[in-house]
Amino acid sequence: MKLNRVVGSVSALALTATLALLGAGPAQSAEKAATTGYVALGDSYSAGVGAGSYDSGSGSCKRSTKAYPALWAAQHAPASFAFTACSGARTGDVLNSQLDPLNSSTGLVSITIGGNDAGFADTMTTCVFSSDSGCLDRIAQARDYIENTLPGQLDGVYSAISDRAPSARVVVIGYPRFYKLDGSCFGGLSEAKRSAINAAADDIDTVIAKRAADHGFAFADVNSTFGGHELCSGSPWLHSVTLPADESYHPTAAGQAQGYLPVFASAA
Repeated sequence: MKLNRVVGSVSALALTATLALLGAGPAQSAEKAATTGYVALGDSYSAGVGAGSYDSGSGSCKRSTKAYPALWAAQHAPASFAFTACSGARTGDVLNSQLDPLNSSTGLVSITIGGNDAGFADTMTTCVFSSDSGCLDRIAQARDYIENTLPGQLDGVYSAISDRAPSARVVVIGYPRFYKLDGSCFGGLSEAKRSAINAAADDIDTVIAKRAADHGFAFADVNSTFGGHELCSGSPWLHSVTLPADESYHPTAAGQAQGYLPVFASAA
């Protein structure tokens, strides 16, 4: 993923948790999923940017053998595995270039999408290099987009998945909060910036969970596993600012294996 108004932190988190339960439905067994095809869609959080071990054939998409889709496929040996997630992908990219492997026999689909549409990369760049007020203004723009524009874009992607793979179990996975507030970081982004970034992550997860539930899809909340492993926690599963820059604010290999994989496996 290259980073509206939060609906009240308590109510937003409660809504996300409720929708995660409502959207999940009866879990398809790993055995059943393994006898059908599995297709992994989405952005860099699904491609595994930040985890290393990139497939050279994936080029700038930077698909990693340590990404949660590849790890799940290695464990369960599905009848077929198509890994089309790509670094930098937006909803339009999923629609235009990632859906070809879906068909009536596809039994399982995973996806993370929406962060790039909301301006993840530009928002984080602004927050790293600008004042508190500049960062908060950019986050406010992102929240407005998340609230007013992103829902329709997600609907377009989710409807296309259902049309192409009507029998599939679809697991939509959210994004983690980046920071442990009042944590162990000294210097870097201010606490005001960190708090606003976390609030925006909650906001996008709430929207994604609601749209997923309305399409009958499962929503997997990675904050259940990333809690205690945010930046400034002392044991982070996310990169801070890195070189290469595109790995900044992405899960490490541990974040993929211990943050993303368990919640996906549970929902699959």
